[in-house]
Formats: sequence, structure tokens, C-alpha cells
Amino acid sequence: MRPSPIRFQFDEVKATAAAAILLRLGGGRMKYLHLIKLLYMVERESLRRYGRPVIGDDYVAMKHGPVLSITYNLIKEDHPGRDFWLRHIRRVPKAYEVELVRDPGTGPLSDAEVAIIEGVFRRYGRANQWVLRDLTHKFPEWKDPGDSCHKIHPEGILRALKKSEEEIERISQEAAERMYFHELFRVERA
Repeated sequence: MRPSPIRFQFDEVKATAAAAILLRLGGGRMKYLHLIKLLYMVERESLRRYGRPVIGDDYVAMKHGPVLSITYNLIKEDHPGRDFWLRHIRRVPKAYEVELVRDPGTGPLSDAEVAIIEGVFRRYGRANQWVLRDLTHKFPEWKDPGDSCHKIHPEGILRALKKSEEEIERISQEAAERMYFHELFRVERA
């Protein structure tokens, strides 16, 4: 039995690069909800294929479906100390949109991660935000929180993706090791 829920290390540079690819493919500007749904799908697909996320965000259930919590705060420009995102992506006031103002490139992303991001866009990028919301409401890990929100644990996503308990335990161990080394060496990028 694992002692605590799986925790992944959030990577603002990779979050920015992933969002930038989606924005670029979408014409440079996108509704918040559209972008956050596509990014959640990217995380979910990476967990399905490789047992690790691209961004490493915290997942929460909100009334419009699953959300990447830290990235959502970046979109709202409500995350002090995180300025890499703000140098590349900005909120469009009163339009509920974000736009790419400076391309960060794909440097921190692996070829496999870029392929996942582009594949998610090819499959879902042209759907509108409400279609994506309705689609993510069907994900088994999402439970309607009403007007509140609650955490979606990575284990719940992995079980919804039909990962075995042994696979989940391996993923948990690998995530714990990455978190340990991150804390040990205080790896920072920006």
C-alpha cells in the first residue's frame, strides 16, 4: 500500500511550451476553457502512454470538468512567482481568451511529448470548448462537484485508463523518485 497519493512535479516551462503549441496550432488565440481542456487531454494521454504527465499539474474536478489547477491559475494570471508563462502567453481581458505573444519553442519537450500535443490537437482542437467540456464530463475520474471543486488523484486517472495496480505502484515509485531528486537539487528552469 502506498503511503500517500502520487504527486508529480509541476513544470511551468513545459506547461508554457505545451500551451504555446496548442495556441499556435489554433491560430495564436483560444478560449481559456478550450485550452485547459486540451491540456488536460494531453496530460491524460501521456499518463496512458507513458505513465507520466507532460506538465505534472494538480488535477481538480470543477463544474466544467477536469482542470489543470496550476495552469488554470497561470491563465487567470493568479500565480505569484511564475513569470515564464506571462512572458509568452497573456490573457485577453473580457474575452475569456489567451493568446501567444512570444513562442517559447519546444526545447523542454521531448519528441514524444510534442507528438502527443499535436495528436490531441488534431483529434480535438477544432471542437468548440463546450463539446470538449461535455467530452471531459464523460471521463470516469471526473465526478460533478456542483459549484465547488475537489482534487482528482492521479491514481484515479490511471485506474480510469485501465492501468493495473502494479503499474500504478511503479508510476508512484518513479514519481516519488523524481520529486525526491527535484527537492534534493532544487531543479529550477526559466
